[in-house]
Amino acid sequence: MNILIIGSGGREHAMAWKLAEEPNIDRVYVSPGNGGTGLEEKCENVPLPGDLREEKTQEALMEIARNIHAGITVIGPEAPLEAGLVDRFRDNGLPIIGPNRAASRLETSKSYAKSFMEKYGVRTSRSRFFTGYEAALGYAENYFKDTLGIPTGIRSEGSPPGGGDPAGVTSAGAPLVIKADGLAAGKGVVIALTIEEAEASLRSFMKEGRLGKAGKTVVMEEFVEGREVSVLAAVSVSPKRAPFMLPFISARDHKRRFDGGSGPNTGGMGAIAPAPDFFGAAQQDFAARILAPTLRGMEQEGMDYRGFIFFGLMIRENHCYLLEYNARLGDPETQAVLPLMDSNFSDLCLAILENRLDRFPLMWKKGAVCAPVAVAGEIPGFPGYPGPYRNGNPIRVDRERLIHAGARLFAAGTAYAGKGEEMLTAGGRVLAVSAWGADGEEARRRAYEGLAAVSFEGMAFRTDIGRG
Repeated sequence: MNILIIGSGGREHAMAWKLAEEPNIDRVYVSPGNGGTGLEEKCENVPLPGDLREEKTQEALMEIARNIHAGITVIGPEAPLEAGLVDRFRDNGLPIIGPNRAASRLETSKSYAKSFMEKYGVRTSRSRFFTGYEAALGYAENYFKDTLGIPTGIRSEGSPPGGGDPAGVTSAGAPLVIKADGLAAGKGVVIALTIEEAEASLRSFMKEGRLGKAGKTVVMEEFVEGREVSVLAAVSVSPKRAPFMLPFISARDHKRRFDGGSGPNTGGMGAIAPAPDFFGAAQQDFAARILAPTLRGMEQEGMDYRGFIFFGLMIRENHCYLLEYNARLGDPETQAVLPLMDSNFSDLCLAILENRLDRFPLMWKKGAVCAPVAVAGEIPGFPGYPGPYRNGNPIRVDRERLIHAGARLFAAGTAYAGKGEEMLTAGGRVLAVSAWGADGEEARRRAYEGLAAVSFEGMAFRTDIGRG
């Protein structure tokens, strides 16, 4: 069977590698792919024929799927979901993994997602959403003035009432979380510690348009303290079929740019799997208060959701609060989770499409994986990721040293240099180095040994992924 993957990041490289290892897979095509996917055995990059939002591009991708006889197409990132690519493929009888455009609003619209959580009793923090700058700023001012950090008697335009038993979540002096409503490539969440920070973020999003239309509506919510955990899951929900959701092992992403969880939020500076402190009562609470009501809501809303979902959780005293949904596999979590999967990924995809998830024997390897991310760091005149960075720097990889460490490189923001195995930097998050170990400490040691085999100008990374 041949597979087509849509996307160009580290998540797509991890999927391509996993699929290429499976004996029933003949060829994996990745559109557009990156400098690493094209170098994988049994893998081939296919140029993206244009803007995914345009009908002619979607038609061209369907023609590619037909020409390569793709048994399955798998969507990696969120943009093709918002563009309705799944709808086009399904309308034309082409098998594809991903939610349709309406269902993907769980990720592509933060206000829709929060309304969904509150409607179906998914435990989450209280929130309000705003389309006007002045109203949003007034809410923020009240938030920081209030003794508990929880304004009372305030409703934004179109905001649902709060819910999800948030009592005790926010304490005095707690930060205010500000989220752009739409897709913002990991740059749409700000945790404001002061009214000055909140005002600057709101002005940037809503008045200056730094995130385009994604920031014209904002969601503001209480800050939840606790331990952050990511849970990925396979989903098979469609009208007139019994719904089912199959969760993966847990993971933990490290979003802050610098060691110790300091600095700005990013798309992810590295991940580990499984999360060592997510078990027992916390897992049971997740199943009852997050997963089950989400599945019930999907069914009652009549969603066509045949793909993957990401639950971004905060755990407080074994109570799970949902921070966000992603309507696809998380990145960089996928680079830590897939190496532990002991079942065929292609078989899992077929089980999703054929409504057989309830009978799928999803197996996991023992041990742990650590996957730190290398980013484009500070270069003279460029502050580095997540700010502006320079592209086009050669990436040097000592393959023997990488193999000796027991590590694997998953490329993300890279391009093929056109000779040998050389790659060039072509993004902020450049690559991840993923390594397995019998326990978390061994995985961490191997991952950083592997990372030492990689270098490029301005390369930067956190040194504490998987520690603590």
